[in-house]
Amino acid sequence: MKELAGKLAALDPDASAALRVIAYFDRLVEDRATLEALVRGAAVLSGAPARLVDEERGVRIRVTPDGVRADGAGPAEDGWMSAPLAPGGPPAVWLEGAGPPDGVRAMVLERTAAAARLALDRTRGRAPAGGADPASVEVLLDPDAPEHARRRAAGRLGLRDTSLARAVARAGRPPSIEAVPASGALLLPDGGPRAGVGPAVPVRELPASWAAARTALRFTGEATERDPGPRTVYADQLGGLALLADAVGPGTEPIADVTTLERAFTAAPWAGITLHTVAFAPSLRAAATELNLHHSTLQDRLSQAEHWLGWPVHDPYGRLRLQLALVARRLHHDRP
Repeated sequence: MKELAGKLAALDPDASAALRVIAYFDRLVEDRATLEALVRGAAVLSGAPARLVDEERGVRIRVTPDGVRADGAGPAEDGWMSAPLAPGGPPAVWLEGAGPPDGVRAMVLERTAAAARLALDRTRGRAPAGGADPASVEVLLDPDAPEHARRRAAGRLGLRDTSLARAVARAGRPPSIEAVPASGALLLPDGGPRAGVGPAVPVRELPASWAAARTALRFTGEATERDPGPRTVYADQLGGLALLADAVGPGTEPIADVTTLERAFTAAPWAGITLHTVAFAPSLRAAATELNLHHSTLQDRLSQAEHWLGWPVHDPYGRLRLQLALVARRLHHDRP
């Protein structure tokens, strides 16, 4: 898609821009983005405030071009570009301001309306008989869901207002909600996909737990030589590390330590898992035991790794530097 968009850009800039809009909203649909994320995409891509209104299902969302949620504005005006959620229906998605009705904005409107219709049908439509269902989970995780819809969804999932639950984001899987047992612990089975676990919260606060779970998922690794790291991360154990997720991502330029770390990973197959184990083990002897290595062998490997990195990892400062580089490397990965 990127290659095709690049070729089209040389021939027809508008066609290239429209193709990028299509790809952008296809990705949001694939990731089961919330309604707010869809409206935010419309506002940012069009450069105009965007709004979605579905009175029947209790949805009113407005986002400004800088991505800020700003509900409460006056009624839509006749001159604004708009699109219905379904053919022949009333306008439901608007781009504010008269503006020229160019092809790119028209494509933004069309794709926003189509994606919003899918999300609304999935999360506000009729739930299948038989108790818990994915739509009920998404309603509870959606901060824009009306209160009556959330109560019905919680009832279908067997959750009471006084219940505590955690949202769980699993790589390649739909979102889930796990009731917290009396012990307060939530242990996920071994061998499953990478998972980020949100904090235990009352049912009404599950959207915040879901946001934290998605952040925690970005800190996970596959526990392999090329991708060392824990396969399950709990958001309430991240502490201040969670702030890094706002500053580091697939689109940001890697810092020098991450680039150096990548070279070390490539230099020897053992480098990645060795450095990760040393960084997070309580001691070098504990790291050697975990790696099933003799202590002297580990020392030899670390001497070589420190040569590639350019800084020592034995002292506390160097170890912290290594930990931050390893975490930043995972955050740079573009993994849903």
